[in-house]
Amino acid sequence: MTGIASAGKSGITRRRVVIGAAVIALVGAIAIDTTVVKVGSEADLRQQAFDPDTFGQNEFPRIRDVVAERAPDAATLANELAADKKAAIKAYGTQAGAFPVMPVKFTGTVGEGKSGIFDVAVDGLPEGTKIRVQTGPAINGTELRDAPGDIEFGAFKNQIEYQDAGAGINRAMSEATLADLDREALSGKTISVTGAFTLINPKSWLVTPVELQVQ
Repeated sequence: MTGIASAGKSGITRRRVVIGAAVIALVGAIAIDTTVVKVGSEADLRQQAFDPDTFGQNEFPRIRDVVAERAPDAATLANELAADKKAAIKAYGTQAGAFPVMPVKFTGTVGEGKSGIFDVAVDGLPEGTKIRVQTGPAINGTELRDAPGDIEFGAFKNQIEYQDAGAGINRAMSEATLADLDREALSGKTISVTGAFTLINPKSWLVTPVELQVQ
């Protein structure tokens, strides 16, 4: 009986040794495959959640410059769209999904507004062409994100991040461009605007500004 008990204990001991060795090997493998990330390091920043406001603050100045550099005046753009829509889109636009985004600049008289969106009367437009500009507080749409043509969906984790990037750019624009705007006193004033709009209806433009000055 003593021999059987000894053999049993010996078997249990061997199993414990084998299991212990396996655990040590597993822990070692995990340690080899683990990267230690120092808080505040570049690797740590990469692992942080996407911050759309930081993205917007970083990107907006560049977007503003791109839109301003490409923007034709509204009368030129409207007349070229009326004459040859495809050629005008090719000359000035950025294709973003089903519709192109067009840069534009104009000076005009502000009309009636609702929910921060104002009609603007601009000279030299073809009959029936209407321009509106959104002034916030809420800025909708992805025109500013899409206007440069190099902020692509593939650079983001998912569709939510991609949409959030556009919202972050809009907020950065609003802070930089519209923070001191007196919307209540805007009707009847002359404004100069540089911005972008999605070309859905060639005779109805809803412009998101990158620059807006009240004269």
